[in-house]
Amino acid sequence: MKKFKIRVKRIEAHQLNDRLLLINLYLTQAITLIVGGIWILLQNRNPLGLLAFPADLNFLYWGLGLAGTMLVADFVLSRIFSSEDMDDGGINEMLFRARPVWHIFVIALVVSICEELLFRGAIQHAFGPYWTSILFALIHVRYLRHWLPTGWVFLSSYGLGYVYIHTGTLWAPILCHFLIDFISGLLIRFRRKEDHERA
Repeated sequence: MKKFKIRVKRIEAHQLNDRLLLINLYLTQAITLIVGGIWILLQNRNPLGLLAFPADLNFLYWGLGLAGTMLVADFVLSRIFSSEDMDDGGINEMLFRARPVWHIFVIALVVSICEELLFRGAIQHAFGPYWTSILFALIHVRYLRHWLPTGWVFLSSYGLGYVYIHTGTLWAPILCHFLIDFISGLLIRFRRKEDHERA
């Protein structure tokens, strides 16, 4: 009987081409969505019910407010600390630098819905916002080399968990998560374009 060995090889950002990066992104989000949906079903809850749009638009203020606060804080941190301290291994740069705006929108939407369904909808229901935020920081493995982005991801996740608890709808953290990813993606996209035009 033959033994099967699974070898896991670490791939650096510079080893990824655009196609492989997108396949990895959408595959991980599909897995996230499936795991989140199954976990919620095992909790005897309805995943579609969690995504029901609320009649009260109060969640907009919370989602927009937290997104604005986090974007301002991120801007301040980027001015205080060096780019090396905030380094994610170049993945965000590769993902957004030449991406059309519509695709940045799609990526931000897919990621925000899939990740919030799993983390706020399923995991937070089981373990609370603190442990959920630790897990959320751990899956963003590209940040783990530096304490600052790891801590920032943890605090961001805790904020998302708080607005979910306060509003009672997943659409508040989804909106916040979407806006942060979309605006950050646009900043990378158009900053690179300006840098290229100046060169």
